[in-house]
Amino acid sequence: MENLREMFQVMTRRFGLLNKNCCQVGGTEISMVQSHILYEILRNDMPSMQQVADTIAMDITTFSRQIQTLVKMGLVKKSPLPEDRRVYQLSLTTEGKYFAAKIDAEMNEYLNEVFENMSEFERDMVIKSIHLLNGAMAKSTVCCKPLL
Repeated sequence: MENLREMFQVMTRRFGLLNKNCCQVGGTEISMVQSHILYEILRNDMPSMQQVADTIAMDITTFSRQIQTLVKMGLVKKSPLPEDRRVYQLSLTTEGKYFAAKIDAEMNEYLNEVFENMSEFERDMVIKSIHLLNGAMAKSTVCCKPLL
């Protein structure tokens, strides 16, 4: 039997390297974590800080520091919820949307290049397998909560 952990370690490292290569827009460097934060804010409508922190499985204190950095960079806007001023909603500034779109385009370009090394059948099989794996991981009692 193949060493499953080794397979996932190698894939995770390779994907991490792919992420690491993606995150420079113009002359500005964006960390992998910041790239994930921008992505989650982009794909949700005015999410709360807690929602995004939970989605990327980051404690709120560390997450708050990351948000402060992104606010100072002019990429994220933090607004108190009118009905509960203790809760902050996040949105991307125009520049933040540009950064998120550039990173997304580069990641898709890299992933397309990876998939070009496969036949159409292999590509479909891998994509279906990833869907199956994500579904099974979501049902696991050991990991992967609260990720969606």
